[in-house]
Amino acid sequence: MERQVDIAIIGCGSAGMRAYKQARKHTDSIAVIEADQYGTTCARVGCMPSKLMIAPAEARHRLAVFEQFGLSAPSIEVDGPAVMKRVREERDRFVGFVREEAMGFDEKHRIMARATFVDDHTLSLSNGDTVTAQRIVICAGSRPAVPDLYKAAGDRLVTSNDIFYWQDLPESVAVMGTGVIALELGQALHRLGVRVRVLGRSQSIGFLTDPALLAYAAKTFQAELPLSQNTTVTDLAQDDNGVTLNWLDADGQRQQETFALLLCAVGRQSNADTLGLANTSLALDKNRVPVHDPTTMQCRFGNGEGAHVFIAGDASDDRQLLHEAADEGNIAGANAATYPRLNSFERKPLLAVMFTDPQIAVVGQSYRELHGKHTTFVTGAGDFEDQGRSRVMLVNKGLMHVYADPGSQRLLGAEMIGPSHEHLAHLLAWAIQMKLTVQEALDMPYYHPVVEEGLRDALYDLRYNLNRYNAGQQQPAGVGG
Repeated sequence: MERQVDIAIIGCGSAGMRAYKQARKHTDSIAVIEADQYGTTCARVGCMPSKLMIAPAEARHRLAVFEQFGLSAPSIEVDGPAVMKRVREERDRFVGFVREEAMGFDEKHRIMARATFVDDHTLSLSNGDTVTAQRIVICAGSRPAVPDLYKAAGDRLVTSNDIFYWQDLPESVAVMGTGVIALELGQALHRLGVRVRVLGRSQSIGFLTDPALLAYAAKTFQAELPLSQNTTVTDLAQDDNGVTLNWLDADGQRQQETFALLLCAVGRQSNADTLGLANTSLALDKNRVPVHDPTTMQCRFGNGEGAHVFIAGDASDDRQLLHEAADEGNIAGANAATYPRLNSFERKPLLAVMFTDPQIAVVGQSYRELHGKHTTFVTGAGDFEDQGRSRVMLVNKGLMHVYADPGSQRLLGAEMIGPSHEHLAHLLAWAIQMKLTVQEALDMPYYHPVVEEGLRDALYDLRYNLNRYNAGQQQPAGVGG
């Protein structure tokens, strides 16, 4: 069957659903094409189920500090099947809400099939149908990246797409990567009694780019669990006993260890490369993702002209975060509906949070981004090891760096590791979006005793350093200084 529509949306996840709602305001001629099943990456295998695993892990880990509080506690045994049962049931509940929302879309708009481009306007569907659209929005999501080397683990290889379907916890897991997924799940599994080793190819830790923060984070996590940085996996093999890894450590020494499973968590890659985009006139980057404008989400043709194709969410390969996917879906859907008339949207400051313990966050412009732009900036530091409320709660591990422009004295960004930093990150993101100066942020009320006082300390230090810089007494942190 051939079908002609004004707008075709490929994917019905966080971005696709927002794009649909925007497009629906302007036309009833829509096809929203879902390749697999309704339910977002966040709800099914991402944000929500990972937090469901972290919650019992953190609860059990708190027993370790009971004696410091003057309390005695019985040992708590981990019931693996019970832990995973709750993860699955609550995950399915979250997925159910998302699925219900998608199923509420007009039935004549919904198509369950895999789409590939035949040309700039035509999509071939796996059910044998064809859709021709005047405008197309790509919201095809992402998938775990799996290097060929790790595929030798065979059926002992797992990704974050698999973990939340487990019936029980494994005896041991090798975690490949030191990004968000790797460290969140690696630490949670470790705290639930699973033998874990986290292996990273470099010194990276999550979103962090500030050298001082990277060093602090590595020291903090290595004090709790086996985390090896700057490693090179040379080979691996699987048999009835498990998967055996051989690697070179940071000193070039050969190491070997056997695990029940290998968790590949080295990042996610856009599904745009599965859509047959080579059959179109679109300009593609090195990862075969369409070149696009982040303020309009409009893709570009190879000749540089703006296309009738838009992209949003994880497929765009920009910021693979739920709230960003939602924003991009709204932008792409609205502009697809009014094309060729487009609106440019000012993007919100980066807000990225990692739910390890201690938590990690990057807000606004990172240290690496500021240096990459040759931006002059000054840094203020906040130490959470002696922060009052944090010490009271025995969660006093943390360091915060806040960056500001010495001319305008406006906040530019921050990198941080520490307690309750999911909340401090929000405060800073709001302040940056409102273009507050350091003094304006300090003029806000701060209760006592709260963790937010640690943020105030960092801002005090930043104000002091700004004054010294502007008086010619201190070199900037930026422009290579």
